[in-house]
Amino acid sequence: MAEIIKMPKMSDTMTEGVIASWLKKVGDTVKSGDILAEVETDKATMELESYEDGTLLYIGPKEKDSVPVDAVIAILGKEGEDISGLLSQIEGGASTPASDPKTEAQPAASQSMAAEAPAKAPAKAANVNATVIRMPKMSDTMTEGTIASWLKKVGDKIKSGDILAEVETDKATMELENYEDGTLLYIGVEAGSSIPVDGILAIVGEEGADYQQLLQGGGDAPASRQEAEVADSRVENAKTDTQIQAQAAPSAAQNTTVPAGAQSAPAASANTGGRILASPLAKKLAQDKGIDLSQVKGSGDNGRIVVKDVESFVPSAQPAAAPAPAAAAPQPMLSGEPYTEVPVSQMRKVIARRLSESLFTAPHFFLTMEIDMDKAMEARASINEVSPVKISFNDLVIKAAAAALKKHPAVNSSWLGDKIRYNNVVNIGVAVAVEEGLLVPVVRNADLKTLSQISGEVKELGGKAKSKKLQPSEWEGSTFTISNLGMFGIDEFTAIINPPDACIMAVGGIKQTPVVKNGQIQIGNIMKVTLSCDHRVVDGAVGSAFLQTFKSLLENPVRILV
Repeated sequence: MAEIIKMPKMSDTMTEGVIASWLKKVGDTVKSGDILAEVETDKATMELESYEDGTLLYIGPKEKDSVPVDAVIAILGKEGEDISGLLSQIEGGASTPASDPKTEAQPAASQSMAAEAPAKAPAKAANVNATVIRMPKMSDTMTEGTIASWLKKVGDKIKSGDILAEVETDKATMELENYEDGTLLYIGVEAGSSIPVDGILAIVGEEGADYQQLLQGGGDAPASRQEAEVADSRVENAKTDTQIQAQAAPSAAQNTTVPAGAQSAPAASANTGGRILASPLAKKLAQDKGIDLSQVKGSGDNGRIVVKDVESFVPSAQPAAAPAPAAAAPQPMLSGEPYTEVPVSQMRKVIARRLSESLFTAPHFFLTMEIDMDKAMEARASINEVSPVKISFNDLVIKAAAAALKKHPAVNSSWLGDKIRYNNVVNIGVAVAVEEGLLVPVVRNADLKTLSQISGEVKELGGKAKSKKLQPSEWEGSTFTISNLGMFGIDEFTAIINPPDACIMAVGGIKQTPVVKNGQIQIGNIMKVTLSCDHRVVDGAVGSAFLQTFKSLLENPVRILV
């Protein structure tokens, strides 16, 4: 069914946008995540992203045309789909923005009321020289974000392009950029707290502006004057705490040995209460490399350390101070309390939701098989004598699974409710454990790649996953998933299907086990794998046939090299 694309509201003050350029044309095939157009708003030129797969069937406004918020700008659907009904509705709207077909039947009076809605905003609020900053939707699956840290405080002078805060989404920790010059008048949520998409984060404007009028008319404001006063007192307390930390910083510095080279570092300042300003990615990279952030010169706003600063850092010849210990998850009993509670991260929330939906929606069944890995071990040793990169057993598993999927396309499929999708490409998701949960980067076209290509790609994707550098194109589009816990000493386990895949394979470790060969008891190297199948798509016989092929490929690995 065709999807109408409307001009989104890309900033709190935006009423219309100008199509700076179309990056797609009618007839083009579009995928979720593709950029359709560049839109000039009252703040900046931004990209209009597609959230649907399909063909671009219709484009309304031309380049340089101004389009009101919520007006129809394009239609996306199946190639050849009849959209004449939608077009007649759009054209019938004359100069007014076209409505969603579902609401087109509303009386004209309702439409005129909707047109008058903006005029009903409080008159006083319109005269306030300030802008409300809301939580943006930073990924397609994001419903809320957590403020990892505020990089500005109430009263700070800020400019367009400054980074206000670091926001933890369900995918990664990202920077919240400011698009206004002015003073930070209000912060609506404390660091560590979550806020829904479109919730009020902050207000930026003219110093002394009466921002309370904006809060009262903003929908997400405190419901009463008393609650507003509580919010204000919380901000004042935060300001007082910062002042106390700033006063304490000099005395603390007197009792601290300054590491060599730290004189040029942008480390602790009174404005940050002794905290080194660095992005989460920079902190993680520094931790992995064993770099003391106090020795790194930041090139970001207010001397903030970013990833490129850590990557280009060259330690001085003098002995450097030991790196600060990594922040670990709170351990129970450290403070003498019977337990410790920590907020759930956005990534963990999404993992919980998606896997719960998978387990309780998809009827799982499990198939376990033992595989003799003697020849695979011999082959791996021989391959690594000539391979440009070290080949792991996991690489062999990925290659064998890809080859088996080509022979059993029913396993390389997805349940879509009213239809089953049989994928013509083999994109294997590889589960990677990260600090806050699990990410599944994708090795695309794994059946067409050599073992050394697969090995290099898995290492690169795994590194990006752990440092939160994965891009959406690198974690989307899997057709089959592999979860390997063998390196942790796990012999056998079952895994929950990763939607929309129909199957996931859990791989255990290789274990020496007594086996019978040629009528003799010998020591064999056995690996167990368990295939979790969605019974709506894959039947027992189909899953078993796939495992038999997979087993034969690993037990005779020369077949996957041909």
